[in-house]
Amino acid sequence: MSLLDAPIWNDPATWIVLGVSLLFIVVGIVMHRIIMKVVRGPAPPTQGHEDPVPPRE
Repeated sequence: MSLLDAPIWNDPATWIVLGVSLLFIVVGIVMHRIIMKVVRGPAPPTQGHEDPVPPRE
């Protein structure tokens, strides 16, 4: 009997676990891309403030 003929592949729980695992991987990749896009993007312009930290003399 080979690994592909094993009874585990006929069990619905196996496919549920594999599907949930794949979903977590895809969501993680998408979240990583979104976070990196936000981090690498330009800083938002300050409104009404000249300098948030006054310079030291």
